[in-house]
Amino acid sequence: MIDHLLSLQQKEPSYYTDELIKGIVMVLIIAGTDTMSISMEWAMALLLNHPEAIKKVKAEIDTHMPQDRLLNEEDVPKLSYLQNVITETLRLYPPVPFLIPHQSSEHCKVGGYDISKGTMLLVNLWAIQRDPKIWENPTEFIPERHEERREGGFMMLPFGTGRRGCPGAGIANKVLGLVLGTLVQSFEWERVSEEMVDMTEGRGFSIPKVQPLEGVCKPRQATIQHSLIPS
Repeated sequence: MIDHLLSLQQKEPSYYTDELIKGIVMVLIIAGTDTMSISMEWAMALLLNHPEAIKKVKAEIDTHMPQDRLLNEEDVPKLSYLQNVITETLRLYPPVPFLIPHQSSEHCKVGGYDISKGTMLLVNLWAIQRDPKIWENPTEFIPERHEERREGGFMMLPFGTGRRGCPGAGIANKVLGLVLGTLVQSFEWERVSEEMVDMTEGRGFSIPKVQPLEGVCKPRQATIQHSLIPS
């Protein structure tokens, strides 16, 4: 992509400046790596604090997957409970809690309110997705809740929506499902102690954990038996 941008710079140097190209690359790196790794850490932390959820994910994988190979991208859509775990993680800990700022290009009226041109809009997604008027037991990790809401046509908004929605939403869900599913398929997981994993939130563009996640894992017997991972 950088090579393509540099070729465009040769045609339109006044527009495709070094600053513009560096800005695009920086946004891709920040938006595509930091948010992904943080979401994965929150998902694993939630699973470690809810071992019954790990058992359900494991059982689903064992039911739908042959034991002689690891998960691949095509398998992920078959694992509905794993998808529910990811959705519930993104509900509680959205990658970008305030979404990306929006600005009205023209004067408009929304919900009876006059919005002047140039008004900046910040969407507090974290508050919406924990609103007790919308969610029952909003602060609890309950992956099963999304099975019912999916049937009712409810849509989550962790990546925004519409023309300004995150273009990486599709690949983010695939990567999260593939990595998380493979970790559960390949290893037995537990907390480092009897104490629950600290879920204190930090500050930042996304929501990092204050305390980095630590867990204990060992290869599952089935993965050793079929030589999927080294013993």
